[in-house]
Amino acid sequence: MPAVLITGANGGIGQALCRVFLEADYKVIASDCSEARCPCDAFVRFDVMRVCQDEDYRAGVLQKVREVLGDQPLSALINNAAVQILGRTEQITASHWHRTLQTNLIGPFLLAQGLLQELERACGSVINIASVHARATKPGFVCYATSKAALVGLTQAMAVDLGGRVRVNAISPAATATPMLLAGFAGNEASLRQLAAMHPTGRIAEPEEVAHLALFLASGRAGSITGASLAIDGGIAVRLHDPE
Repeated sequence: MPAVLITGANGGIGQALCRVFLEADYKVIASDCSEARCPCDAFVRFDVMRVCQDEDYRAGVLQKVREVLGDQPLSALINNAAVQILGRTEQITASHWHRTLQTNLIGPFLLAQGLLQELERACGSVINIASVHARATKPGFVCYATSKAALVGLTQAMAVDLGGRVRVNAISPAATATPMLLAGFAGNEASLRQLAAMHPTGRIAEPEEVAHLALFLASGRAGSITGASLAIDGGIAVRLHDPE
């Protein structure tokens, strides 16, 4: 049975990732910084930001993951955990940058580095959940957009550096119908419809669509795909919004 480690597993996309990989007969090792709220075979609780800050903590996290894996190779690491700190240029602080980059960029690298041997044994892959903000953003997203653009850059650089040992790819979703996003539009369904209409597809993505793309990238059918950043954005990043 192949195994997958999914970070940020309690979120809307994280839970969909867990469900889809479980249905595909993966051993799902889920993680988040809070208690488990996701379907999984095993849950290892940890904070990705602390993984960056504390070497002993990081070593303990990696050891727990290895214990849960046992003799099974790690077929995929899905770096889904992220923080989104909003603020305009004049409002951003150094602590905002530290938290954002540690969680969204450095943590994913350190987890991939720390589990490289297990991934290599499985001829496995790393899948980084980036964002449409890596390509096209809006005011107030300076920290978040920069971190996701850097994550796409990291994906490309690691794919080249690791060659055929471990494939590394990214998925860049746009607005996705997670419980958190839908709750933000509660009582304002007209704005949600307006958001959907901005996408050439006429709708926003479902979390399961992101998860199924990750499942494909983790599979042997994607064996020639590495260093890619695949958009699942309904075409919004290529559409001009000129006045009519």
